[in-house]
Amino acid sequence: MDEKIKLALKQGYALPLMEAFYTIQGEGYFSGKPAFFLRIGGCDVGCHWCDVKDSWDANLHPPTHIDAIVSKVLENSSNTVVITGGEPLMWNLSCLTSALRLNYKKIHLETSGAYKLSGEFDWICLSPKKIEEPLMEIAEIANELKIIIYNKHDFIWAEKQREKVNESCKLYLQPEWSKRDMITPMIVDYVKNNSHWSISLQTHKFINIP
Repeated sequence: MDEKIKLALKQGYALPLMEAFYTIQGEGYFSGKPAFFLRIGGCDVGCHWCDVKDSWDANLHPPTHIDAIVSKVLENSSNTVVITGGEPLMWNLSCLTSALRLNYKKIHLETSGAYKLSGEFDWICLSPKKIEEPLMEIAEIANELKIIIYNKHDFIWAEKQREKVNESCKLYLQPEWSKRDMITPMIVDYVKNNSHWSISLQTHKFINIP
């Protein structure tokens, strides 16, 4: 890779953009709301049930200058931009979020919390993974905690993660998609007995949108 490109990636003037698209948020607190998504390539957490494994290798996604990324955002009318991955905090997001703020966008982050925070956000959705526990600096400021439930033990792990977040953080349990028929009834029963949690569903998959 060209040294100038390496430097731009390091400083955050470019990011390995996998895809950019305008859609409806399908999960969590803002489910049902329109948002423009920026999916950044690169992730070493490696969840076996990940539904965007093509995002893992950042080298597969071209380094894209921040100006070009923001231009894509401005082509659409959404006031909300969701930065997701992959694991977007593998990269310096400060330049991107600064540019988006100059254009009066609300900026949301979806992260596993495994890397230090860079950039400024209006909403942080923390979706931690057992393979790489979240940093406390992320957990303490998260607005939303979303735990993917794959098996019974994940409920125990979810409560452990709940202890790390602040009192105002919204709490969600979400069935892993491939096991949703088995897991969803378990989550329903759990939430009925543990009302601090709510259920999140991947509604975008039910209605077949990105």
